[in-house]
Amino acid sequence: MRSVNICDLAILLIEPSGTQLKVIMQHLHQEGVVNIEGVSCGNDALASLRSHQPDLIVSSLYLPDMTAIELLEEIKHDETLSHIPFMLISSESSFKILDAIRQAGVVAILPKPFEARDLKNALRATIEFIDPQQIDLEYYDVENVRVLVVDDSKLARKHICRVLNNMGIVLITEAVDGKQGAEVFAASEHEFDLIITDLNMPVMDGEGLIRFIRQDLNNAIVPILMVTSENNETRLSKVQKSGVSAICDKPFDPQTVKEMLFRVLE
Repeated sequence: MRSVNICDLAILLIEPSGTQLKVIMQHLHQEGVVNIEGVSCGNDALASLRSHQPDLIVSSLYLPDMTAIELLEEIKHDETLSHIPFMLISSESSFKILDAIRQAGVVAILPKPFEARDLKNALRATIEFIDPQQIDLEYYDVENVRVLVVDDSKLARKHICRVLNNMGIVLITEAVDGKQGAEVFAASEHEFDLIITDLNMPVMDGEGLIRFIRQDLNNAIVPILMVTSENNETRLSKVQKSGVSAICDKPFDPQTVKEMLFRVLE
């Protein structure tokens, strides 16, 4: 049974528009959240974070003194703050801009305006992140599951590793791109029970890594989970055909990842 509920969450809300701040607060109140601090800029948010830490940061993309991407980068590089989940609320539709914040590791990106169900799902994902339930596997001792995480973003790798740690998975090896991932896996092929990889990486992308494992090494056994922000259906279709076990969107819901891990490992 969980020890944290949505109504228990303490939230730092960063929104430069006074009107939008009140609207978002009203939505949060309707979901049962009452402990909300509102600020209007990034520097005020950082000052607040240094005095007391919330369970969740909710921010607009464009702030008077910085963007949410710059704010998140600063938070993620501060060891005392990097564990705090971050949710973005934005009307931005540019893939390039949103991808930067996806790669940094956010629990959710909500459109502006958002539906009540979107907010509820995002809050549930936050609960899963801060109060996880260990994955229960029939055929594995979860603490002995060995995972190779391949992503060119250090922040993304850190976020994925934290989610895995929260599920009880601690034996994790990291690689910075598909080429290094291929070399690490080829050198110790039978030491890994699972690969989690990004798609878009330099030197060798995730599709190339999958084809190397499935075709060059002729390994059809090891499960491969791809976590990606790619939205090109043609490219994703090619990845499906290359032999990936499952594909998950960035940002991902930890519960979704847990269900996928349960399916591919069992």
